Amino acid sequence: MVATRRSAVKAKKEDAAPSTPPPRGSDASSGNNYDEGTNYVEAGIEANPYFFALILAAPFLSLLLAYLTSAEMEAEHPGMATAPLGGMAKGLLSDPLGGIRSVLLAGLSVSPNPEAIRFILGFWAVALALEYLPGKIETGPETLTGHVPKYKDNAVLHCLVYTALFWAGSNLGPLGWYDFGVIYDTFTGSVAFLNLFGLLFCCFLTYKGLHFPSTEDCGSSGSLTKDYLWGTELYPRLPCPGLPYGLDLKRFINCRFSMTYWQLAGLSFCYRSYTLHDNTLDYGLLFSALSQYLYLFKFFLWEMGYMRSIDIIVDRAGFEIQWGCLVWVPAVYTLHTRFLVQHPSGLSFVAALALFVLSMTGVVLNYLADRERDVFRASGGKCQVWGRDPKYITAEYEIIDRKTGETSTKKSLLLASGFWGVARHFQYFFELTAAWSWCLLANPFQNGIIPLFYCVFLTYLLIDRAERDSKKCRLKYGKYYDEYCNLVPYKILPGIY
Repeated sequence: MVATRRSAVKAKKEDAAPSTPPPRGSDASSGNNYDEGTNYVEAGIEANPYFFALILAAPFLSLLLAYLTSAEMEAEHPGMATAPLGGMAKGLLSDPLGGIRSVLLAGLSVSPNPEAIRFILGFWAVALALEYLPGKIETGPETLTGHVPKYKDNAVLHCLVYTALFWAGSNLGPLGWYDFGVIYDTFTGSVAFLNLFGLLFCCFLTYKGLHFPSTEDCGSSGSLTKDYLWGTELYPRLPCPGLPYGLDLKRFINCRFSMTYWQLAGLSFCYRSYTLHDNTLDYGLLFSALSQYLYLFKFFLWEMGYMRSIDIIVDRAGFEIQWGCLVWVPAVYTLHTRFLVQHPSGLSFVAALALFVLSMTGVVLNYLADRERDVFRASGGKCQVWGRDPKYITAEYEIIDRKTGETSTKKSLLLASGFWGVARHFQYFFELTAAWSWCLLANPFQNGIIPLFYCVFLTYLLIDRAERDSKKCRLKYGKYYDEYCNLVPYKILPGIY
């Protein structure tokens, strides 16, 4: 089945909802549009040249960022990481060829090692074992081909059990199999291994989507490069004994590995800093790690909401998303805390606590905004929002059964009250409040601009995501979305954007 716009845009139904599905593995040269039988919408990587360029440079950049925060970097170039403009930039300007050569050699010096490979394989094995934890069966949105993905909602249990197991297996727990700072100790080798694995894994995903996809939400763009970067399949799964719906590769990588690794990394970095600096506690690192742990606990509490977000229901499983979660998230999203292991923040308890409170304000408000929308949807609009009956748009769209050709009308409620009446993605502002607070806890005034990389990148990412979400909703709801935008004119920050 295919969702299409109604009323004013109904004349375009033939373009948005073909009457027959494209054959698996079809491409543009065979006369099929890339968006047929998929959830693809305009404004993927090909519509954003800056994002596209970043993706092409990302594998090397992830290695370079791993090196910049390593013990090797501090030993070979003491103090340079905290003065990139005065040290690195000056060197590049005085000797461009020599500087470029040094940068290339630094990034390429990061390579896999047996300890890091064993750690990552063990990390994946534990995450896979926790897939069998009990949980309620939930569903994601129906796709354009009528597929309704099913998930076992055991994310919070996964989060708590994984944390307990990571502690228990360390020198701080009863088993003592590894040092609690192991994530920092193996980080450069882990990023190098994940990089190589991710590149090969995306080749597998490209081939799988073309030749043995899990659903009909698949196909080729006619460009091998675009297929590799964007993906060829929306919901890739692998058969797995004991998992009736199979192993969802998107959720396993995006959530059960990527978010869990990020969550535990801060704690591991904090411990390594403590042991490295004569058992001295860095308040900036401590509060940053704690805030991010709680933020990611909130993520697991809301995981089913993420499974209904643009990352899952629009973006295919290709390099952009899967390599990004395998490599970019560990390399970039932990950068500001990882940086502090070698370069303590120097923040006082009071200053660090104030930034922690600010970050947690962002985390809590982000959760409340997401929760508000979830309650509204679950109640069918029959609830109070900020003490009043909510304003919303009842948006209609049509479903065409591909097998019978029969058309049916469905409805979605677009909330225009509470947080969602302030801006269409006001929750992004709260997320950015938390992100900038974490990076400020790295004290960039003392430690330079490198710790700000994550919050600057996230700001760009969320602005891009808000644009793409608008295109997706306008494609689906047509004039109803225009009415919604009239009620809520701003995307993220009222009066500004």
